[in-house]
Amino acid sequence: MDTTIILIAIGTFVSGFVIAKLLEKFKVSNLTVQAEKDARSIVKEAKITAESIKKDKILQAKEKFIELKAEHEKVIFSRDKKVLDSEKRAKEKEVSLNKEIEKERKLIKTLEEKEKDYDHRLEILEKKQETLDKTHKRQIDLLESISGLSAEEAKVQLVDSLKAEAKTDAMGYIRDTLEEAKLTAEQDARKVILNTIQRVGVEQSIENCVSVFNIESDDVKGRIIGREGRNIRAIEAATGVEIIVDDTPEAIILSCFDPVRREIARLSMHKLVTDGRIHPARIEEVVEKTEKQINQEIIEVGKRTVIDLGIHGLHPELVKTIGRMKFRSSYGQNLLQHSREVANLCGLMAAELGLNVKAAKRAGLLHDIGKVPDSESELPHAILGMQWAEKYGEKPDVCNAIGAHHDEVEMKTLLAPIVQVCDAISGARPGARRQVLDSYIQRLKDLEDLAFGFTGVQKAYAIQAGRELRVLVESSKVTDDQASELSFSISQKIQTEMTYPGQVKVTVIRETRAVNVAK
Repeated sequence: MDTTIILIAIGTFVSGFVIAKLLEKFKVSNLTVQAEKDARSIVKEAKITAESIKKDKILQAKEKFIELKAEHEKVIFSRDKKVLDSEKRAKEKEVSLNKEIEKERKLIKTLEEKEKDYDHRLEILEKKQETLDKTHKRQIDLLESISGLSAEEAKVQLVDSLKAEAKTDAMGYIRDTLEEAKLTAEQDARKVILNTIQRVGVEQSIENCVSVFNIESDDVKGRIIGREGRNIRAIEAATGVEIIVDDTPEAIILSCFDPVRREIARLSMHKLVTDGRIHPARIEEVVEKTEKQINQEIIEVGKRTVIDLGIHGLHPELVKTIGRMKFRSSYGQNLLQHSREVANLCGLMAAELGLNVKAAKRAGLLHDIGKVPDSESELPHAILGMQWAEKYGEKPDVCNAIGAHHDEVEMKTLLAPIVQVCDAISGARPGARRQVLDSYIQRLKDLEDLAFGFTGVQKAYAIQAGRELRVLVESSKVTDDQASELSFSISQKIQTEMTYPGQVKVTVIRETRAVNVAK
């Protein structure tokens, strides 16, 4: 039973296996057939696709060819157009050149005609010149026979007579010119000086030998004096200034001939009083700092001065010297103010005369630098100033103007007399210097009193800073001729009895008035 079952199972398995094999073979056969169909279909589709791609590529190639052909034709057209334009320009140039050639031909032809005409005229002129020479020779021969003189002798006589006549005319012209120059020179010079003075305005500054230090109360005087006077002695020793403490309310007097030392003392005392600490050690410290401050201020003053006057390239030592002028005085007149005034006057006068304005200002500012020596010197200040200017590289014309403004050296340039005149104007004007102011007022009074000493003088006025004396006389006592004599007499008396700078013009005025009253 079991064996049968096994046999049946085996038979079933074998039959199943055979059937499976048969089915697999049939399936493979079907798959092969289907694969062949698919392959044929793919190949067919590939051929169709390839054919389509081939057609597209051929179409694209044709389009590209057409595009390239169009671009090529466009380039060919552009080149052809350029060639045509070039040919056109060449033809235009050729036409223009032909016109120019034709014009040149005409000009050459005209020139040839003019040359022929010139040769013809030259030939005629030569013939006329020959005829003229013959005629001239005949006339000379005729004149020689009539006058009995040869041509050379007649020429000599004619030249001599012309020389004498020309010499006479020249002498007359020179005499007239000199007279006119004498009449106008003084007027022009006065005009230049007056215009210069009127165009400059300066401060009047008088320097003293003392300075006043103001204090809030008299209690400060005791602190400045110190115990047994040690503070005031320390200040005097450190500054070299005499300090006068008297009964003057709320003021202390600082006395010294040197303005720099007075200014150092004044500033030092101001700092000490403001700070409140007043003792010998503190005094020495403050004075030392103040000296440095003053030295720096001197340099700043010099720089500001040269900048204000428009002067450039000045040596630093000269700038410092100019700054020290602020603390120097001459005859009571501040030296820096005086030098600035002279510089401005020189610049204006140089402009009036058409000279170098900057050089004139430079010489005017530096003319008194010899009055600010670091040490004592026996040389006149003008010579010393000239030496300093030469040492620090100033130009020869400026140095000569500095040295010659008091006639210590010879004047070699036009700047020298300008500086001399402007220095005199600045120093001699009323109010510039203390001693000059007093003598100026007295001189005006003396001028007027001198005029009243003559018979017939009714009024007398000294005007134009004492440069003119105007005298009014009584017409009943003085005639016209006597008025002229009176003017001369007064001028002679002024000249012999008075001392004055410059000139004094005496003008005598005589007038007659007829007065009637209508009723």
